[in-house]
Amino acid sequence: MAEVQAVKDLDQVKLIGHLLRKTYGQQIADIWNVGLNLALRISDLLSIRFSDIQGDRLVLRESKTGKLASIKLNDKARMVIERIRSEHPDHTYLFQSYRNRWSLNQSPRPLSSRYVNRAISMIGEEVGLDLGTHSMRKTRGYHLYKNTNDLARVMKMLRHSNEAVTLRYIGITQEDVDRDFVELEI
Repeated sequence: MAEVQAVKDLDQVKLIGHLLRKTYGQQIADIWNVGLNLALRISDLLSIRFSDIQGDRLVLRESKTGKLASIKLNDKARMVIERIRSEHPDHTYLFQSYRNRWSLNQSPRPLSSRYVNRAISMIGEEVGLDLGTHSMRKTRGYHLYKNTNDLARVMKMLRHSNEAVTLRYIGITQEDVDRDFVELEI
């Protein structure tokens, strides 16, 4: 699998959300928008149950690391979640699969990460970026770093333990660091 990118241009972030909604529907666009705001791995994002949302917080145990994540929901994420809850009050999962007829007779399941990844990567091809489900998490990390220049803060948000991994992860290259040295004269 090819390495996916962070979306560095905020206009492209919005365009991708628009194209996802237009091509794949509101649910996939909601995954993009909530994913950008929560910076979770796709397995954790899709496994969110409404019971994991406690007031203005999402509390869940990350499947990859086993770490407890307690994330304060921002206004955008909260609005999307509240809309989904009002439209589908009987759903267990935030991003529950409801399009398949056979699922009506079985216990609820979230959408598959494979389907979500395919949708995001197809839109990535359309806009000329290598995108996948991890692009949401990387994009959040990249923009937090660009807004704060605080790598420790980005590491904490992504729950990383290595600076080099975080820099590579969010797409900060040696070229970017060199440009910062040239552009910032004191």
